[in-house]
Amino acid sequence: MTASFVAACAGMRSGRDPLRNRDAAVALVREAAAAGAEFVQTPEMTSLLERDRALLFSKTGPEESDPTLAALREVARERGVWIHLGSIAVQDGERLANRAFLIDASGDIAARYTKVHLFDVDLPGGESWRESRTYQGGDRAVLAETPWGDLGLTICYDIRFPALYRALAQAGAAVLTAPACFTLQTGQAHWHVLHRARAIETGSFMISAAQGGLHEDGRESFGHSLIVDPWGRVLAEGSAEPGLIMARIELGQVAACRARIPALSNARPFTVERAGRTAHKRPLAAAE
Repeated sequence: MTASFVAACAGMRSGRDPLRNRDAAVALVREAAAAGAEFVQTPEMTSLLERDRALLFSKTGPEESDPTLAALREVARERGVWIHLGSIAVQDGERLANRAFLIDASGDIAARYTKVHLFDVDLPGGESWRESRTYQGGDRAVLAETPWGDLGLTICYDIRFPALYRALAQAGAAVLTAPACFTLQTGQAHWHVLHRARAIETGSFMISAAQGGLHEDGRESFGHSLIVDPWGRVLAEGSAEPGLIMARIELGQVAACRARIPALSNARPFTVERAGRTAHKRPLAAAE
């Protein structure tokens, strides 16, 4: 296992044209590889951001025919880099799947992850989202082997569910990811603190490329791609503008931070008691 690697996040502002988005992603990955990145991550919904459900379905298909996935597999082979395609929408029965792909340096798909937690919320100011109307949520956490150790795959809204990250870290992940298209108002309030909290709680690196700015379909996303170390320090941060951030990931920091604060190994079973009623034993699951 290699002790360190250079990671890059490609911040994007994807629009309604999948081929234009593909070309933007390819250009950013090539730029990152030329600058020395060994691992490059793109955001959630790299290939398309489209709020119109009919148009969304008309512009998506099965993963086997997705042009962005095919192009990034070719770039991985061409440049000899690992690429984490943060996610694309692919057909999955009557609904779509919000699916991430980890592509190895030979261009092969090393892992797939389908977003588990779907963004069904009503925000102040009338902003409302119902991902479950369009997407089928996944039901598996995914840990992927890389030359630098195990990588935990998650997507966007997953970051609000710490049990998922604890489970991945306890299973061996040293690096966790949450490529995203965070809304502007939730990102302004919570993006940084959620990433730093997940890193600190698990003693892991967090790497998350983000969509940013005003998109063609009218949504506005927060941006600010982040790379955070296991002590909660921000190593690199983007803006709302498309572009790259990069940082060297020193994996020895994971063991050092986990030894300093052994929260993963110190977790214990407990019960939850409601005063005045019979106590209900609630064993602490491994994922908690």
